[in-house]
Amino acid sequence: MPRLSEVIAALDNLWPAERAESWDAVGTVVGDPDQEVTRVLFAVDPVRETVDEAVKLDADLLVTHHPLYLRGTTTVAASTFKGRVVHTLIKNDIALHVAHTNADTADPGVSDALAGALDLRILRPLVPDPSDPAGRRGLGRVCEPDRPLTVRELAARAAERLPATAQGIRVAGDPDAPVRTVAVSGGSGDSLFDHVRAAGVDAFLTADLRHHPVSEARAQSSLALLDAAHWATEWPWCELAAAQLDEISDRHGWDLRVHVSRTVTDPWTAHAASATTTDTSGAPN
Repeated sequence: MPRLSEVIAALDNLWPAERAESWDAVGTVVGDPDQEVTRVLFAVDPVRETVDEAVKLDADLLVTHHPLYLRGTTTVAASTFKGRVVHTLIKNDIALHVAHTNADTADPGVSDALAGALDLRILRPLVPDPSDPAGRRGLGRVCEPDRPLTVRELAARAAERLPATAQGIRVAGDPDAPVRTVAVSGGSGDSLFDHVRAAGVDAFLTADLRHHPVSEARAQSSLALLDAAHWATEWPWCELAAAQLDEISDRHGWDLRVHVSRTVTDPWTAHAASATTTDTSGAPN
């Protein structure tokens, strides 16, 4: 069985910490470098539900996309919910490793997994990483559908293929407009509108879109916007990352058992439609 330090070295080769944003907090949060690793669990969020799942699974390592402490802390007291996560991990000899923005821009990374879940052919990064001479790394992806689609059909595909959440998929734009090219970015994406417009795509699928940026984007062009739940757009990366570690395990003869959490940790739990709603055709119900 490999030691934790060996597994972490392999993960760092996939998602080097130096490629994370300066504000980010990636890498190993808890864990003994000399402990043996036999079972690994991938999840989006390092929250109580996924930590409890790791305990029940008898995992030695939990790998998450989101950091536990993004802004730092002065305490890991078990009276706080993040402190309780730390205590539970340590008591059960479970290490925690985070790959966040370094996984967003990786090749392949979070947006590659999102595009793959939607059967989109990747053309190039939306925001290329200037340090990559091959031009494959970067934030977001510019894609084309595997067959001609309308905005309505793309939204329906996203609703079907991405994990179910209370939010579902929100659409801004003409539902019958054709989609020949589409930009995707896992996680919060409304800071990328300038890059999306420059790419000249027909649609942009991302998460956490806010009122004013969407209103301004719609006023400036016919770009269709599809807003999915943050957690749902990043969850496909867990399956991609697990497959990458499986391949590394096979190559090294580690015989790791690698799992993906299917626990829904999206914070929204219900959706109540307005008394008078508008369907995707634009007609009041």
